Amino acid sequence: VQLQASGGGVVHSGGSLRLSCATFGVTFENSWMYWLRQAPGKELEWISRISSDGRATTYVDSVKGRFTIARDLDNKELYLHMDNLKTDDTALYYCALGTRYGWTIKGQGTQVTVSS
Repeated sequence: VQLQASGGGVVHSGGSLRLSCATFGVTFENSWMYWLRQAPGKELEWISRISSDGRATTYVDSVKGRFTIARDLDNKELYLHMDNLKTDDTALYYCALGTRYGWTIKGQGTQVTVSS
């Protein structure tokens, strides 16, 4: 199993980024997929998830209305579109797979830095 996040970078506050996650060796169509992040000095937290069929999405309050999670079943990829980025969004972002009850395996992260 391999999960590879990409698309991070440095943006100004208010800017946008789209993260991608390529998956390898994963039964993608049967897995709930998650985006996690870890800010400097803080614990790892999941911020968004999407059901295996893509019909249900969940966001934590801090990103609700600004981030959009999506999945491409044909290409087995996961995405996170982030708008109106804030300095508090600065973190290392990871994609992960799991079930409706939680994530189990995460991949390598991609750094997002939001400058004021």
